[in-house]
Amino acid sequence: MNDPAQAGRHFAFLLVDKFSMFSLAAAIDTVRSANRAVGYDYYSWTTVSVDGEAVMASNGLPIKIDYSVTDMQRADILFVCVGLTTEFPGKSKLLGALRSWGRRGGALGGLSVGSYLLAEAGQLDGFRCTIHWENRAGFKEHFPEIECTGGVYEIDRKRYTCAGGTTSIDLMLEIVRADFGAGIANEVANQFQHERIRTASDRQRIGPERDLTGKSDKLRRIVELMADNLDEPLSAGQLAKSAGLSVRQVERLFLRHLNMTPGRYYMRLRLERARELLRQTNMPILDVAIATGFTSHSYFAQSYRLQFGRPPSEERRTTY
Repeated sequence: MNDPAQAGRHFAFLLVDKFSMFSLAAAIDTVRSANRAVGYDYYSWTTVSVDGEAVMASNGLPIKIDYSVTDMQRADILFVCVGLTTEFPGKSKLLGALRSWGRRGGALGGLSVGSYLLAEAGQLDGFRCTIHWENRAGFKEHFPEIECTGGVYEIDRKRYTCAGGTTSIDLMLEIVRADFGAGIANEVANQFQHERIRTASDRQRIGPERDLTGKSDKLRRIVELMADNLDEPLSAGQLAKSAGLSVRQVERLFLRHLNMTPGRYYMRLRLERARELLRQTNMPILDVAIATGFTSHSYFAQSYRLQFGRPPSEERRTTY
C-alpha cells in the first residue's frame, strides 16, 4: 500500500480514430476520483496520438492530445484505446512505438479492443489478456497462440487489459486497490454507484442474455461450457453430467430460466459466434461453419437465415 510521500503514478492513453469515449472516461474518472479519496493527486494522465493531433472518438467528439507517439513522456502504464476500427492512418508507426515501449520493459494496457493492437505489435506473446466479447472470436482466430480469456479484465505482470465500457472501472479499481487498499477502492466505486467491484475471475457476456447473475449456478456452468465448446458441440448427456444433473433436469432448468431448450440455446450461441467471425475476419464461410460446429454448409446457411433473417454471404457483404 502506498503512502503520501510517494511521487505517484502517471498513465498515458494512446488514442486511435473512433476509440471508445466511454472506456476512456471510465478509466480516467476512476483514478481522478481516487485522487479525491486520498486527498492529493497521486494519479496523473496524458493523452497521446500517432501524430499529436486531436483524435475523433466513436461518438464524434474530438479529444485534445498532449503528445505524439514520438514525443511521449514517461508513464507507468501506456494504455491503448481502440473502439470501432483497428485500421487507421499511421498504424505502422503506432505498432513500432508499442514494440519499442515493450522492448524497454514498459507496462502496456488495452481498453476494449486495444488488445488487438497490442497483439499485432507482438506485445501479448506469452501473456494472458482479454478483449470485448464482440471481438473475442476474431481475436482468437487471428492470434490462436495468445490466451484470450472471457474475463472482464486481466492483469498479467506488465500487461493490463479489459473489455472496455464499465470494465475499465473495474480494471482501474484493481490498480487503486493494489496501491491504496480495498477501503479506498470501495469508496471510489461508491462514488460511481458501482455496486460491485468485479474481479478478473468474473466473465463477460457469454450468451444471448446480458447477464446470468442471480440465476442457477448449474445453469451458468452449463452455458459457460457451451460457450467454450462451439466448434465441437457437446452432447446433452455430457452437458448434464458436467452439472451433476439428468438430461431432463437440464431441460427443465433452461425452460424455467431462459424459456428455451438447451439445444436451441446452444444453437444460438454457435450462430452468434458465426456472425462475429463473419463480421470480424476474412475466413471463408465454410471455415466459419466448421469453426462453429456445422459439418454441412447448407445446414449452416439455413440455420443462419432462420436466426438472423439473412444468409451468411449477405452478412459478409455488410459493412459495420
